[in-house]
Amino acid sequence: MELKINGLKRSCDYPANSNAIYALRNDLNLKGVRMGCGDGHCGACTILVDGVATTSCNLPFWALEGKTVTTPEGVGSLEKPHPVQAAVLQEQPGQCGFCLSGILMSSVALVDSGKPCTESDVRAALDKHLCRCGSQPRIIKAVMAALKKGQDQ
Repeated sequence: MELKINGLKRSCDYPANSNAIYALRNDLNLKGVRMGCGDGHCGACTILVDGVATTSCNLPFWALEGKTVTTPEGVGSLEKPHPVQAAVLQEQPGQCGFCLSGILMSSVALVDSGKPCTESDVRAALDKHLCRCGSQPRIIKAVMAALKKGQDQ
């Protein structure tokens, strides 16, 4: 199957009925996509599919055909980090960091939507993510900072 992942056309021969996370991690070596619960409840495996935050652990691989897919590896760069990445680096919200790749992806979708957002909107967008270290207040602070920076530009 031909895919557009992180701005590049890639070919992948993974079984179409497998969950997308396995093709992304195992065949395409995109390890920023993390396996958490395997049921779509924790959000660690979140990717963007046509700009929409989507869990990849319960998404059939065939559903990615013809879509634009972004994984954590495709967000920003060292030279020009995405506003969410810059805010996360500034705020240092994570302790273990396991959940942050999925939170990053949902936050990027929210910031890139261009819609004005309140803290309640951020909380709703991140509600499906499980973080066991208790870092949620700092994560929300970082996303709010990224939203403000995006509005200021």
